[in-house]
Amino acid sequence: MKAFKNVRKQIIWQDLRQLSTAQIALNVLLPYPFLLLSWWLVSHGFYVLACFASYFFFASAFRQGHDIYHRSLGIKGKSTTFLLYILSALTFTSLHAIGQSHLEHHRHTLGENDEEGHLSRKQWWQALLGGVLFRYRIYKHGWNLADRTAKKQIIIDSVLVLAMSALAMITQLQILIYQFCIMFLANALVGIVGVWGMHHDCDGHDVIARTERNPLVNALTFNLLYHAEHHLFPAVPSNHLPELAKRLDAQAPEMTELAVIPFLPQIKVKTVAKAV
Repeated sequence: MKAFKNVRKQIIWQDLRQLSTAQIALNVLLPYPFLLLSWWLVSHGFYVLACFASYFFFASAFRQGHDIYHRSLGIKGKSTTFLLYILSALTFTSLHAIGQSHLEHHRHTLGENDEEGHLSRKQWWQALLGGVLFRYRIYKHGWNLADRTAKKQIIIDSVLVLAMSALAMITQLQILIYQFCIMFLANALVGIVGVWGMHHDCDGHDVIARTERNPLVNALTFNLLYHAEHHLFPAVPSNHLPELAKRLDAQAPEMTELAVIPFLPQIKVKTVAKAV
């Protein structure tokens, strides 16, 4: 990872850690209108439209949890723990376990100890078919990495997930059955989208992650595909990754040559290079 470390010294990024009150409010509230919209659509029988709303809920929830792991959401302490409990229950997955594994992924990106990144070394169809097993391996890895406090949080996540699952089965509520099924599918696809799509064919030295420069795709994924930028500067909030991308393109364009979706137009916006 020598090349990545050298780039970190060339780019000013600390100013991008700051968030306004409006940005913090956006970060905290972002997933929930999509969740309520999906449930409303399901209650009226519009299942196809509900799937689109659920995609936006899952993507924005993924972003919220991801920023919490890196302490870049804009809030701290018990508030972030509480948010992860809520998201764990709504997505039927232990986000505290995933968080432990994800931070290890950043410490040893694409190395032997990177359990999260192992899918990037497989073929796309293997990453797709291995989605459910991938989730189990991440939970196990996260549990093994966790300290006593984190283990308690993972247990609480798991209890909430089991309670939500039981509630769905016992009550047979339409929106809860739907939520369980659609989140199962979404979680099964995280491996190919969130890992293989971001890291496949990266050498683990000069380039360890891909990125995206199609503005429509980035808008529809809440900036989650600025992944090379994120690995360079994980403390930068998702809100400011587009600006970080401009600085990276100006200062070290070789870091952004591998696109997440290479067959789409990639538009790099030039800006004044900001070097230390």
